[in-house]
Amino acid sequence: QVQLVESGGGLVHPGGSLRLSCAASGFTISTYYMNWYRQAPGKERELVADISVAGDDINYADSVKGRFIISRDDDKNTAYLQMNSLKPEDTAVYYCNAWKFDSVVYDYWGQGTQVTVSA
Repeated sequence: QVQLVESGGGLVHPGGSLRLSCAASGFTISTYYMNWYRQAPGKERELVADISVAGDDINYADSVKGRFIISRDDDKNTAYLQMNSLKPEDTAVYYCNAWKFDSVVYDYWGQGTQVTVSA
């Protein structure tokens, strides 16, 4: 069974930090781009960060650049999103995504984890 399971979300004060984890099972992430998305109520899903297969190409949304760090540990079959200097605007459900195109698209999603930034 193919699964991505996010963990590490919760309630944090502005300026605080959280580390989200995305644990894969049923497949290996080593051939996939790994991506973090988020979605706030009433808004469209937004790409937050992505990391290439080799880990040598990393991109961030302008709103999180300089504050968030995406990483991957293929030996642990896990991707991470380190979130620093959190702001109330970061409040959303965060989703992990594994994606590749090899003749067809392979596109796996986690269930999401809630991040709430509030005093």
